[in-house]
Amino acid sequence: MSTNTGESRPAPTSALTGSELLRWYWTLDELRSLAREMGLPAGGGKVAVTARLAAALDGLPAPTTPAVPAPRRPGRRLTAPVSGSTVIPPGQNCSQVLRAYFVREIGPGFHFDAFMRDYIAGHAGHTLAEAVAHWHATRTRAAEPQEIGPQFELNRFLRAWHAQHQDGARAEALAAWRDHRARPRN
Repeated sequence: MSTNTGESRPAPTSALTGSELLRWYWTLDELRSLAREMGLPAGGGKVAVTARLAAALDGLPAPTTPAVPAPRRPGRRLTAPVSGSTVIPPGQNCSQVLRAYFVREIGPGFHFDAFMRDYIAGHAGHTLAEAVAHWHATRTRAAEPQEIGPQFELNRFLRAWHAQHQDGARAEALAAWRDHRARPRN
């Protein structure tokens, strides 16, 4: 948390510098609105829009972004009935057909977590029985706290706040969040 209690958050305008923009919390809607106002592309995630705005505010060229992979073509999607010997086709998503199969094989506790989403997306050519084995093999790691991506700043803050205030109420956590985002970052 910031110790700069005397400062108040400025309005998101083109009069800011890039470093001043980076000192404060902004919602994606605020950032996109400012980008449109400045004639900049407003698409992409919060990190990309923030970087684009900070560069423009400082008079620097827009940062290069990694090439966006082509959208996955759906191709052939699995349809019921499926079995353990069914092969995952390229481009398969986490569909209701797969959910029904995994609930039947694993039990009602099954859900598509990051481990299973990544497996389905990256293991075309493997069987659904191998996916079930992957589910069971990843349960220990899945039970551990997972890192929350920087784009989910509220979630990261709430996890840290509740770790420090184990008996704290949701209303208190949200009040602390509002206070946190109103202060500059160090």
